[in-house]
Amino acid sequence: MSRTPHPYRPLATVFTLLACTTAWGASLYPAPEYLGDIRRNAQGDIITVPPPEPKVPPAAAPPVAPPPPTAKPAAAPPPVQPRLAKPTAKPSPPQSAIEPLATGPTDARVLRVGPAQAFSSIAAAAAKAKDGDTVEIDAGDYVGDVAVWNQNRLTLRGMGGPVKLMAGGKSAQGKAIWVIRGTDVLVENIQFSGAKVRDGNGAGIRFEAGRLTVKNCTFTHNENGILTANEAQAELVIENSEFGYNGAGDGYSHNLYVGHIKKFTVTGSYFHHAKTGHLLKSRASENLIFYNRLTDETGGTASYELDLPNGGLAYVVGNIVQQSSTTSNNYLITFGEEGYTGPHNELYLNHNTLVDDSANGGFFLRYAPGLQRLLAANNMLVGDGPLDGSLKKRGLDLVQSLLADKPALAPSGPAAQIDISHNVNADWSDFIQASRFDYRPKGGTFSAFKPRKLDPVNGVSMQLSQIFAQPVGIRQLILAPQYPGAVQP
Repeated sequence: MSRTPHPYRPLATVFTLLACTTAWGASLYPAPEYLGDIRRNAQGDIITVPPPEPKVPPAAAPPVAPPPPTAKPAAAPPPVQPRLAKPTAKPSPPQSAIEPLATGPTDARVLRVGPAQAFSSIAAAAAKAKDGDTVEIDAGDYVGDVAVWNQNRLTLRGMGGPVKLMAGGKSAQGKAIWVIRGTDVLVENIQFSGAKVRDGNGAGIRFEAGRLTVKNCTFTHNENGILTANEAQAELVIENSEFGYNGAGDGYSHNLYVGHIKKFTVTGSYFHHAKTGHLLKSRASENLIFYNRLTDETGGTASYELDLPNGGLAYVVGNIVQQSSTTSNNYLITFGEEGYTGPHNELYLNHNTLVDDSANGGFFLRYAPGLQRLLAANNMLVGDGPLDGSLKKRGLDLVQSLLADKPALAPSGPAAQIDISHNVNADWSDFIQASRFDYRPKGGTFSAFKPRKLDPVNGVSMQLSQIFAQPVGIRQLILAPQYPGAVQP
């Protein structure tokens, strides 16, 4: 008996096949992108028919934002203040000719000098400078670029390396490489050399009025390193600077020549090899000479190492003072030799190392009668000298008075107060290497020394709290002085 087929079975079979086909197709790679058709045209040629361009619906217009609420206009930003350029090893990039100073008075400005700066010469900057300005000079050689500075509160500073001012036969006002007569002028990081003028008094700096501070500068091969005018109210301060090979060779020009001014202060500086003149000569009413090296050294022809020809108040503390074997004069320090000109004439010597290398023996100190007070303590004295001036042969006697053939310097007024003690005589063999100017005592040589403590004098501390540091500068002492003289561990 035959069976009648189910009326829906063929349809079920179709659905089953479709389902299988769909499952199988899902496991295959996706269909390739449709790139068009290949057909024959009416002439029977094969052509390609590209796919139709996709339709892009037009972009909807952005919603219109409601207008913002009314507000007050924002305040304008404050103006940007210019900043002072920091020193660099290379010349700073060119800027405006005159730039306001970032600190200090509102009218202070910075003027920059150099090949890549707005001012190509120092003289041009000097002509434009005003009170309170700072002049920064890029490293380099400036030959014949002389200037006069009349401004007050002026800073003149070398930047980025050696700034060498060479006279090159030129001078400002027939006097110097620079003539300075302003109040509160600072000069630092500059070298002055070669100043020569007709009267033989050419100077690296001629200081004529006001107050001048010189820091980290060098003065070489001038007729005078610095020469000051006789200005009763002027003040000169020198720090960490070098003076060498200055002098015209006539005995009247010197490494440093300070005239009749109110006050002179020098610290941490190196004086050497003056040409016939003195290493340091000062006529100032008050002299503070602390922690320096005044050494004429090998081949030196200087006259006096320290000359205070008109007396005054002189505080000489912590200095190394050495006279060469080829000196043109056999005195290390003189006081009042040309006559006292002021009412106060007092000399204080504490913790100095005094070395007499003169071939025939010299004198550590010569002072004129009329001195009011001499205090000398804790000094190291190296040398023989003649009988009337030799500490080596006269114990603690530091003094050799002016010769009797100078009646103009006869004593006047009350007798001088002479206080000399705790000075120590030494031989060259007592030091590490005295022949090379190394005056560090050998270990244990002066171990028994007990320094004398001095009270302040006229408000000036007489204690040795610092020492000279090579080649220029000072170093703070950590411990109290252990040895006589200026050189301490």
